[in-house]
Amino acid sequence: MKARLALRFEASGQGTRLRVETQEPPWKVIRAFPQANGGALVHLHNVSGGILAGDLLSLQMEVGCGARAQVTTTGATRLYRHRPGAACSEQRTEIFVAEGGLLEYLPDPLIPFGRSRHTQRTAVQLASGARFFWWEIVAPGRQAMGELFAFDSLRIDTSVSSALRPLMIERFLLEPGVRMLRSAARTGPYLYNATFCAIQVGRTMSDLRELESLLAESTRTATCPGVMMWGASALAADGVIVRGLSTTARGLPATLAQFWSIARRFLTGEEAVPPRKLK
Repeated sequence: MKARLALRFEASGQGTRLRVETQEPPWKVIRAFPQANGGALVHLHNVSGGILAGDLLSLQMEVGCGARAQVTTTGATRLYRHRPGAACSEQRTEIFVAEGGLLEYLPDPLIPFGRSRHTQRTAVQLASGARFFWWEIVAPGRQAMGELFAFDSLRIDTSVSSALRPLMIERFLLEPGVRMLRSAARTGPYLYNATFCAIQVGRTMSDLRELESLLAESTRTATCPGVMMWGASALAADGVIVRGLSTTARGLPATLAQFWSIARRFLTGEEAVPPRKLK
């Protein structure tokens, strides 16, 4: 199945207004909820319950000048078993944030079920002064079903760029049946991979170093060797990234929300407004 969802957020006198330009099943957006800070909160629904073999789902989000948007999902993204003869499933996400715009993209975890084959491609383009907060959690599969690293392949390609330069490029391919993920050279005893990114185009390097220091202190507090490990690093320009590994999903969303809160306060001077499910 091919499906596309295109969302545009525009600043208005009453805050931020959502325009749903294209919406094809299984994508579904019900409405935008106004936030006290003038932003709009949107929940992404996948009414099929997950991504099936052969699916090609496209998501486009555009945040206009001065608009503020927070986008989250209603549940984890479940990747279902590959069917013989079907193409690998794929989700493509394209994001553009205009001058002075702000986007917080806070999806639930990505869970590859046993024998799934999936590619996730995300491309983010940020204009001058744009602010972008994003996190991602990749799970090892359905552990209760005995599917620990039982997927066939998971490819994740992510790029974030400004008008001047690439800010972050990440490409990796996980194939547990080809390369054992739990080796010391890869994830070792850890099962979950988490990433948090905070960017504001045009920030000075001294600002980024200060934010890096604040987040590094928070990662040291959150780290528990053998259970959860975190590290923070400034990007070459405009942002900071935090990476983590964990043996458990418990506490991951709350820890990411803590990093987000620190970064948002530093880059915007405002407190983070978490989705209700994180409160």
